[in-house]
Amino acid sequence: MKHIIDLANWNRKEHFEFFNSFEEPFFGITTQLECENAYHKAKSIGVSFATYYLHKTLVAVNENKAFRVRIENNELVEFSQIHGSPTVLRADKTFGFSQINFDPDLVVFAQNATLEISRVKETTGLFTRDFSSNVIHFSVLPWISFTSFSHARSFTLPDSCPKMTFGKITLDAHGKRSIPFSVHVHHGLVDGYDVGVFVNRLQDLLNEN
Repeated sequence: MKHIIDLANWNRKEHFEFFNSFEEPFFGITTQLECENAYHKAKSIGVSFATYYLHKTLVAVNENKAFRVRIENNELVEFSQIHGSPTVLRADKTFGFSQINFDPDLVVFAQNATLEISRVKETTGLFTRDFSSNVIHFSVLPWISFTSFSHARSFTLPDSCPKMTFGKITLDAHGKRSIPFSVHVHHGLVDGYDVGVFVNRLQDLLNEN
């Protein structure tokens, strides 16, 4: 479900109109997330680590109003729920876009992920289904531990979906795991404060035993 935001009375009206006029309204940050507890938790319950951190990311997203707002047909809408749209790598090394429906229950979400990933692997091309705008665009580069990240973008294509990327797990001097993470957002909808709240909440979720 979604509802239209009354822009005229929105406390971020001026912020939105200012940044939405930019050719490139997106900004991004890159950070390291500690994931030692999360890695072992995923293994202990028989869920892939990628599915586990994707679920925790969507939990944090759905708790954060700023990450649930989109621009649709020149209107601002707030969705009640956001899903995941990660890229899925096929055997021939092409990839397709997916949409994994969010569920607060990790077991249900993992089942959704398994079915959707299997479906995409049997398709060709990029766009394998109709996609909604209440998603987060996810990429995973498990081969690279990056310290910055940028995205291919068309400045003429209307876009307001946040974009998040996970990289390669690395070990620190004490053998603790961490993973690089980047998040890019439309500044007309999301500010640095919102990104900070989101990243800190995600780290808390990954730290859970």
